[in-house]
Amino acid sequence: MSADRRDPREEQVRRMLDGPHPALPPGLAARAVRRGGRRLRLRRAVRRTAFWLLAVAFAAFLVWAGVEQPWETEPAQVTPPLEGW
Repeated sequence: MSADRRDPREEQVRRMLDGPHPALPPGLAARAVRRGGRRLRLRRAVRRTAFWLLAVAFAAFLVWAGVEQPWETEPAQVTPPLEGW
């Protein structure tokens, strides 16, 4: 587009951005920092808890596998008949 044929919406947005900006409430930055810190600590705690739950589940699986040994076949319940003695 050339400079003489601009979109009216673009002009309206430019006027809004060039105009006076509203004043921010006092303490907004401090509240944002506190809230961000809380969210960061919560996210860290959730991640740490999930890691420990996964580690405990893995340890429980290893104990179960060591006790049950699911890779071995079950012993036969019936002995084959002895013939030809």
